[in-house]
Amino acid sequence: MEPQKKVDFRLIEGPTYRTILKLAMPTVIAMLSQSAVNEIDVVFFARLPGCDASTAQAALLPSLILVWLFGGSLSAISVGTQALTARRYAEQKTDDAGAVLANAAFFCLAGGLVLSFVGAFTIGPLLGLMKLGPEVHSVALAYSRWRLLGIIGMSMTVGVKSFFDGIGKTHVHLVAALVMNVFNVLFCWIFIFGNLGAPKMGAPGAGFAAFISTWIGLFIVLAFTLPERKSYRPFRLSNLSRKLTTDLLKLSLPAAAATVVMMVGFGAFSRVAGRLDEIAAANATTTSVAMATCGRAEAINGAATTNIVAILKLTFTACIAFGTATATLVSQSLGAKRPEVAERFGWGSVRLGLAIFGAVGLCEGVLFTPQIVAFITHSEAVREAATTPMRMMGLVTPLIAMALILSEALFGAGNTIFVALAQLCLIFLVLVPLAFFLGIYANFGLTGMWTSAVLYGIGASIVMALKFRGGTWKKITL
Repeated sequence: MEPQKKVDFRLIEGPTYRTILKLAMPTVIAMLSQSAVNEIDVVFFARLPGCDASTAQAALLPSLILVWLFGGSLSAISVGTQALTARRYAEQKTDDAGAVLANAAFFCLAGGLVLSFVGAFTIGPLLGLMKLGPEVHSVALAYSRWRLLGIIGMSMTVGVKSFFDGIGKTHVHLVAALVMNVFNVLFCWIFIFGNLGAPKMGAPGAGFAAFISTWIGLFIVLAFTLPERKSYRPFRLSNLSRKLTTDLLKLSLPAAAATVVMMVGFGAFSRVAGRLDEIAAANATTTSVAMATCGRAEAINGAATTNIVAILKLTFTACIAFGTATATLVSQSLGAKRPEVAERFGWGSVRLGLAIFGAVGLCEGVLFTPQIVAFITHSEAVREAATTPMRMMGLVTPLIAMALILSEALFGAGNTIFVALAQLCLIFLVLVPLAFFLGIYANFGLTGMWTSAVLYGIGASIVMALKFRGGTWKKITL
């Protein structure tokens, strides 16, 4: 038997802030570019004629919620993959780290096939539960069907990249994300508008573009595994293990449950915006409704909510990327039996996050709010509706950043059940009920609805900070 590859601990022995930034920046850029798949859709949809623009934008958020309900829950295998890979790497068990990769990839392949089949038959009824209106529902269904075909590619890409994150090679995801998103922009331009002789598909063309681009990303990350054959030996049939897959699922299922809870919760949250549009349409004299030349009410609140989420998702994706880097450092430190180092990296990442995303939130919520909102929509009514909630969310951004970073750090430590339960309570005891109460029953409209998101963010930051400070996660063995 060949000797295991020796690993060094220069990563976790480095200066706190420099180490976090070194590991986090490739992940930040990669995740931002990958998140741009959906933001590009919003920008292109704004160029569609008439009220097709606001209809497409209103359809995007419900579609993404359902795509992530299936693909995101499966992609949660990344939590267990990264945590176990980092632990085994720090324990200098490189063959075991390679086995983690093999089992994660196989599970994503099998699970992706099952969920793609299930999604094909349930996506329509699930969209129907959101009561989007006939035009928005039709666009959302066509877009979602294409995106569902990319579930296998999306989940396997995340699973493989999490192995590389666990061993500290965060540049792998960066390369894959940049290449796939260049293709996504090109394909969106071609298929949404029918350029270069392609059929003009409208909004569903963006779903088709994302489907192709996702598979391109998978092939790239798989190519990066080839040089690791000697060091980690992942491509052995003997690596497939029911026990190891079970260990991965024990860590990942709570994260998957948290994803499902969040998608259901955010689906209910976005339903408030749809309900506000229904109320406005029934009272055509209110200023919330803009009648377009196509003869139907513009989905002002739904489009504004989609646009706000699109802007904030870029910021919060960067926060999660910081958290992903922190999870690797926490996992490796615990694997090396250095819990005090894990804690140092956790709080160091929080301090960096508060500084960096505090500045970002200031730009989004105070300095450049009108310009940002104007860039993402051409509708004056949608801009007006989105501005105040955007300012509110910009101001609370640093606290949400802290919550996201510490959630990922706890994932890295293996404390996934707590994070899932905390999200369940925060979403269904704070976010959703307050959104309905303040937005509809208290008649504060879109501002009231987004006030619940502000309170949710504050609550999440307090809960995660108290848990991480408690330190019980240091005793978790994987």
